[in-house]
Amino acid sequence: MNTAVTGVTAATPAVDTVRYSADGQLLDIHRAAAPDAPTVLLWHGRGPAERDVLGSLAADVARLGATVVVPDWRPDADHGGRPHLEASLRFVHDLVRDSGSPVTLAGWSLGARAAMATALRPDPPHGWRPAAVVGVAGRYNQPEPLLGLPSPMDVCAGAPPLPIHLVHGTGDTVCDFANALAFQAVLSGHGRDVPLTRLDTDHPGAVMAEYDPELGRCRPAEAPVPRREGLRTARVIAETALATAAPAA
Repeated sequence: MNTAVTGVTAATPAVDTVRYSADGQLLDIHRAAAPDAPTVLLWHGRGPAERDVLGSLAADVARLGATVVVPDWRPDADHGGRPHLEASLRFVHDLVRDSGSPVTLAGWSLGARAAMATALRPDPPHGWRPAAVVGVAGRYNQPEPLLGLPSPMDVCAGAPPLPIHLVHGTGDTVCDFANALAFQAVLSGHGRDVPLTRLDTDHPGAVMAEYDPELGRCRPAEAPVPRREGLRTARVIAETALATAAPAA
C-alpha cells in the first residue's frame, strides 16, 4: 500500500451512521475508497455529542486513504461518557475483526487525553491495543477520570512501543501549546522520539473547526486558516494510519 499522502482527492467519502451504544449514541463511518484501508477511531472533545464538529476533518482523512469512525459521546452524563468510549472501542474492534485492519486511535482536546491514556495503558482494554495514537490539542498532565486511568505523562516510562504523534496549535488558549511541549519532553526523557506538528491556529482550528458564538459550540470551519491548518492535522492522522498498514520492509 502506498503510504505517501500528498493531497486530497475530490471524491466525497461515503458516510454510514450507526447506533453503537446501549443508550442509542450514534457514530459516523467515513469510508475510504480502498476496501482494505486502515481504520481511525476519532474521539471529539468535551462538548457533548459533537461528532459533527469533526465531520470535515474525518472526511479529509478518508479522502487521504483511511476509514474514520467518529462517535458521539457524552462527557456531560453522570457516568462522564466512559461507557460510550468503551463501546466505541468495542465497535471498532468488532468492525476490523475479520479484515485485520490496523486501528489508529486519535482524539481532540479531552478526547486526546482519553485516547493517549487508553493507548499507553499497560493493560489494554479487551486485550486489544491500537496500532498507533494521535493526540490533537490535548492536556496530558492530568489523570483520565473518564476511564479511571492515570495521566498519560504518568505512564510514559512503561508505554508500549507504538507510534505516538502530537498535533497542537501554537495559538491555542484552551489547552496551551506548552502542554504538548511538556508531554513531548517527558516522552523524550523515556527514549521516545515523538513528532509534534505545530499548527498556526487555535484550539478548534486544529481539527478544522471554529467556535460559533451564536450556537454556543464549535462547528466545521469555513474560514481559510482553520481549513488550511486542519488539513495538516488530517494529513498527520492519515499518514499515521497508512504507515501502520504498510508492509514490513
